[in-house]
Amino acid sequence: MPNPKRRHSKSRSAKRRTHYKAIPATLVECPNCGEMKLAHAACPACGYYNGRRILTISTDAAAE
Repeated sequence: MPNPKRRHSKSRSAKRRTHYKAIPATLVECPNCGEMKLAHAACPACGYYNGRRILTISTDAAAE
């Protein structure tokens, strides 16, 4: 593979990286309990995903 003959400037590297930006995670409302949760993930508040109970949430940890 060919290698660069000279060093690339900082501005040239920065131009290439202009589209590398942090984007916030997509949050959606849980249809079961109404809490905000990550999209395509089980709800941490109630444990439901796609209408089914996936996680068992203990009430002891939530009370503390």
